[in-house]
Amino acid sequence: MSHYRDRIKSMFYHAYNSYLENAYPYDELRPLTCDGQDTWGSFSLTLIDALDTLLILGNHTEFQRVAALLQDTVDFDIDVNASVFETNIRVVGGLLSAHLLSKRAGMEVEEGWPCSGPLLRMAEDAARKLLPAFQTPTGMPYGTVNLLRGVNPTETPVTCTAGVGTFILEFSTLSRLTGDPVFENVARKALRALWRTRSDIGLVGNHIDVITSKWVAQDTGIGAGVDSYFEYLVKGAIMLQDEELLTMFKEFDKSIKNYTKFDDWYLWVQMHKGTVSMPVFQSLEAFWPGLQSMIGDISSATKTFHNYYSVWRQFGGLPEFYSIPQGYTVDKREGYPLRPELIESAMHLYKATGDPTFIQLGRDAVESIDKISRVNCGFATVKDVRDHKLDNRMESFFLAETIKYLYLLFDPENFLHNTGTEFELGGLQGDCILSAGGYVFNTEAHPLDPAALHCCSRYQDERRELRDILLSFSEPLRPPTDQSEETPGAGGSQESIALKPGERRKARVLSCPTQPFSAKLAVMGQVFSDNS
Repeated sequence: MSHYRDRIKSMFYHAYNSYLENAYPYDELRPLTCDGQDTWGSFSLTLIDALDTLLILGNHTEFQRVAALLQDTVDFDIDVNASVFETNIRVVGGLLSAHLLSKRAGMEVEEGWPCSGPLLRMAEDAARKLLPAFQTPTGMPYGTVNLLRGVNPTETPVTCTAGVGTFILEFSTLSRLTGDPVFENVARKALRALWRTRSDIGLVGNHIDVITSKWVAQDTGIGAGVDSYFEYLVKGAIMLQDEELLTMFKEFDKSIKNYTKFDDWYLWVQMHKGTVSMPVFQSLEAFWPGLQSMIGDISSATKTFHNYYSVWRQFGGLPEFYSIPQGYTVDKREGYPLRPELIESAMHLYKATGDPTFIQLGRDAVESIDKISRVNCGFATVKDVRDHKLDNRMESFFLAETIKYLYLLFDPENFLHNTGTEFELGGLQGDCILSAGGYVFNTEAHPLDPAALHCCSRYQDERRELRDILLSFSEPLRPPTDQSEETPGAGGSQESIALKPGERRKARVLSCPTQPFSAKLAVMGQVFSDNS
């Protein structure tokens, strides 16, 4: 374990130093030509994405230097068309995670942290630039927004399902930390709008028109264009203790198993009929076993993981598309851009089971990436897994996700695996217990601490209650309101559309991070404790 931790650290610094020397301040490194390029908006993106990885590897001084550098140099008031989805998961998520980890990294934090701080304000600034995209008749966002001018009048209304349903983690975190409910409200509205568009057999398509709610691409699966929508229903349910989100996922999961699952593979089907449209495995689908482990479905997760691992062993990486009947790559989809999804699943499943098979995948990944992709200036995307030709790109997720999940797989004592034995205090009164474990990773592997959300929203609720009491002294008496209605939470959520009519949402509770995995998730799908 120690040997591979050192190897992974060495890989990280080879890539990271190459970016700093050859590509900064561009978004990404081009490793074959030893220069840089802007890809997602000119944010020095690789630096933002790699920030929390630095701390996870134990480098406090570089974390502090980069955090200060980003505050001085990154500006979101720029005339750039940016992906709403990518900016959220990489920039907003990266800054939020760095903000929540800044005290652990030895940075001076503001009084009242984590409810305030410069990195939090940067994340809020970036997220506000995305809000105009949500101003549609359905509440589902456009795919692209100009950071200076808002949505271009000629912008296409067609966006992918994941681009609609992958905001609840970052936007709820922002709302709970800052006290501004607008972020969580728009994320929930988009999720609910998607929920209402599912087909009669309970499936959603691949691309949707955000103006009309009409499905443009009606193929469905668990991979590209859909993947992180399902991921955020589960992780949002865990992080927010939200039964509505879990109910949505459970309904989707039934339909996914009924119509897309064959011999522990997941195929692509037509969303209305359930007929197979593409019998392929996509590399992005490899996150699914890790997600299954979070709801306690270990047996199914392990079988599917072994299918995907067999593809890795065949090529030394996962091709973007793999034909299941033919057992080979699909034409023009033979590349492997150093994606993290299978390694992510290995980390979650190893944590859940202790089975050394998942460590073996980690060893294979280190050896193959180091042998195939390492070049003088970093690590290059594999253009074709059949002959291992390389492409001139190193995506920022290589440092944000692939390296991070690899390191965490080989470092079971890392603070992110904390089971409540360590903690630190924070909050406006210094009495919140933070960093005690139970971190939730966003889809770019940026860890978020659910305790921070509870800490800050608690004080905001108290301030709102005090304000209402003071205002009531200066207002005429109003007729009493019906107290049977549930009071919206910090997100201002309306009546649930996933629970049955008349069914009440259970009170939200914080899960105890010291519970062993088997106790928390012994019953499949049970992530809420009962009166404990």
